[in-house]
Amino acid sequence: MADHSPPDTTRGHGTQRGGKSGKVADFRYKRPSRPEAKQGDRRNAPRRDGGFVSRPTSKLHDQPGQLPRKQAYAALDLGTNNCRLLIARPSGENFTVIDAFSRVVRLGEGLAASGKLSDEAMERTLAALHVCAEKLRRRNVRLARSVATEACRRASNGPAFIRRVKRETGIMLDIISAQEEARLAVLGCHVLLEEGNGPAIIFDIGGGSTELVLVQPGEKVPRILDWLSVPWGVVSLTDTVDGSDETRDLRLDRYMNMRRTVGRSFAEFAERIRDYTRSTEPIRLLGTSGTVTTLASLHLELPQYDRRAVDGLIVPSIAMRDISNRLSRMSGPDRKRLPCIGDDRANLVIAGCAILESILDIWPAEQLGVADRGIREGILRSLIAADVEGDRSRATVQRMREQDV
Repeated sequence: MADHSPPDTTRGHGTQRGGKSGKVADFRYKRPSRPEAKQGDRRNAPRRDGGFVSRPTSKLHDQPGQLPRKQAYAALDLGTNNCRLLIARPSGENFTVIDAFSRVVRLGEGLAASGKLSDEAMERTLAALHVCAEKLRRRNVRLARSVATEACRRASNGPAFIRRVKRETGIMLDIISAQEEARLAVLGCHVLLEEGNGPAIIFDIGGGSTELVLVQPGEKVPRILDWLSVPWGVVSLTDTVDGSDETRDLRLDRYMNMRRTVGRSFAEFAERIRDYTRSTEPIRLLGTSGTVTTLASLHLELPQYDRRAVDGLIVPSIAMRDISNRLSRMSGPDRKRLPCIGDDRANLVIAGCAILESILDIWPAEQLGVADRGIREGILRSLIAADVEGDRSRATVQRMREQDV
């Protein structure tokens, strides 16, 4: 069994987190309405989103260019910190998620020091991928795509791990390039960009890397004007910048070192986009990552994470900076006690804050859009669009043949 990649993608480098699974719900992804909310925040209406196996189906399409309602598509994103799966069915121009899974696997743990994926990290990840494989077997999946990102790009044993995953689970992972990762993130979340003219930046703070994409919104999908990927994500930056958590001054010193490290990586890109920051139009910013969704939850003072409250939220940038600075001065145990952070994010969130503030330094938007969607949703949209187009082409060929008879 093999993955099937949509024809509109650029392949990457050839063959190239352990917690509970995510809850499953029936929800749709679409361009959100944005009613005004209290305290100047704008929230969208409740909604939720999403290669493994291509299974043949005996069901015929109802009409050319339309897909059978019960056929499912799947997207799996194996990152440096998380393993995430979405399985969805087409629903008009959008899709409805029918199954989902998310687990912290910490695949990139120790990678910055050793250059390799550790045995423990690979075992954690394989356990999660076995769960994904079972979910995929139970669903009527028509097309699927599974991708691996920075950890597998950087690890010397990344290709060997990909082969092991295929052998033990049947899942064929594609190690995608940083450029493809950025493209999929934009495709998955651009509908949450604020209305307006002029360019915007969409960013994705991952576990092992951060992608910044300068886009010019268009009729359907924004045009990418420029982009940058740096090898600093919440895991890699945490593992690379040493420091102590013992005192407030030492914590702040480490945080500033993180800021400087990321700032240097952004310097050339910051110079390239400088003219765009002088636009007469308000500049817009949209982030997709655990960092921005966690900070947005703290901003809303949620007792526990609620995707419906966070996805599509617009937050003043100064509020995100204030939260980042407060977290950078807190001890690890104090951070753990905060709602929506807990043990998994207490250590990594500081690096995420440093990266976020560095982004705000070079793209000083007054407010920040928050997206709890990204690569998986981008994959699903690509798969469904490619399949619809393929079906239309096949129907056209069939009509031509019938006319020639």
